Amino acid sequence: MTLTHIDQHGAASMVDVSDKSETTREARAFARIRMQPETLALVKNNGLKKGDVLATARIAGIQAAKQCSNLIPLCHPLMLSKVAVDFELNESLSSIDITSFCKLKGQTGVEMEALTAASVAALTIYDMCKAAELTMEIGEVHLLEKSGGRRGHYQRGSQEDAPQGTEE
Repeated sequence: MTLTHIDQHGAASMVDVSDKSETTREARAFARIRMQPETLALVKNNGLKKGDVLATARIAGIQAAKQCSNLIPLCHPLMLSKVAVDFELNESLSSIDITSFCKLKGQTGVEMEALTAASVAALTIYDMCKAAELTMEIGEVHLLEKSGGRRGHYQRGSQEDAPQGTEE
């Protein structure tokens, strides 16, 4: 396996995707923010002074996906055709589970955009809830699934958990 963002001299380099064919690319990512049950109840009941936590985090995640190339230096600016951010209140773990989805038809993948959306949604939840609790923990950020491109389909936990080759 070779790193695609390092040139022959070991310097960071943006991958040239101009010769790649356009395909439909999709990615789903996950993040979890754990909090005290009382804080989760405040989110659930819309009881925080800053307003609707999940609505704000959804918009922040969508904006983050659209701004990914401004945040991650070697990412390509992409014309995303779809970004979605969804939440599940997980009372048994006292957490909010975040799932993001990004899609486009293009020459490079959208994994980083999906990961950025989930991460920034979690950070936004932290920001919205920090007046109630500072001990929240953000973690378990990972790619759930991707499709399109040379490496094809990847799904976390499947037999082919580690796709080979080069791409994005």
